[in-house]
Amino acid sequence: MIYLQHNMPIFETIMDSHALRLFLSLADHLHFGKTSREQHVSPSALSRSIKQLEDELGAPLFLRDNRSVRLTREGQQFREYASEVMNGWQAIRQTFKQDQLILHGELSLYCSVTASYSFLYDILSSFRQDYPRIEMKLHTGDPAKAVERVQEGLEDLAIGARPDSLPAGVAFQSIARSALCFIGPLSPQLLTEEQLKHPGTDTWKDVPMILSEEGLARTRTDRWLKNHNIKPRIYAQVSGNEAIVSMVSLGFGIGVVPQIVLDNSPLTARIRIYDIQPPLTAYDIGLFALEKRLKDPLINAFWNRQR
Repeated sequence: MIYLQHNMPIFETIMDSHALRLFLSLADHLHFGKTSREQHVSPSALSRSIKQLEDELGAPLFLRDNRSVRLTREGQQFREYASEVMNGWQAIRQTFKQDQLILHGELSLYCSVTASYSFLYDILSSFRQDYPRIEMKLHTGDPAKAVERVQEGLEDLAIGARPDSLPAGVAFQSIARSALCFIGPLSPQLLTEEQLKHPGTDTWKDVPMILSEEGLARTRTDRWLKNHNIKPRIYAQVSGNEAIVSMVSLGFGIGVVPQIVLDNSPLTARIRIYDIQPPLTAYDIGLFALEKRLKDPLINAFWNRQR
């Protein structure tokens, strides 16, 4: 039951907004002709709508004769009610429209543990301020698998190093650059000055190396070794740069990792960086997504937020 002032029951069903709009317009103009023209309805349709309201309410809303139209006492009361209802109707419609403009849903993002330390705080903190209703599902793992996970549809987005040749259909947006470094333990010294200045078949044949199983670092390291005619003595092949740093710090061999890994490693104090020339090609680190999915509103919002 809906009540007006003085607890007076008025009607039990909510009138449709069109009927209320016609009533309020007629209550303002007190003229059927003006109202029908303003509301783009015929005079007969306007009369039927008002008659239906009066029948449902069980009381006349207007007094009308050949010369004038006036609101009845009940019509004046109903006018107050109709105004409140239409104001509330417009408010809730506006709320719903605004709500539809606010993006909401879930995005999955893949990156290495190092990338989560290096980039995610700044990226996600600003993104969440702009899009508080988009939830992020974060997966961490070997950065060498970043492109693959996006291609296979396992992730919406991924952070990783740009390969020398970007696969067809994959979009890339750069975030940062990082040097690719040869590293060794602080002690013992595994490379002599001669080995550093003249890397080659004879000088490096007994140097133990700890390398990535796959990925861009492994590809560029293999290319560097080949250019120097070095057949490496591989002590271990591991998954993940953090594992390389750990094994190198224990003195098991020398390795190759991005500078950003060292910047965020708790073992940096136990590591030395070798100045070997020519250096390995630097990393271009950034965001991956499938080109065809950049039109997705959630992915597009995250992608364009980084520009």
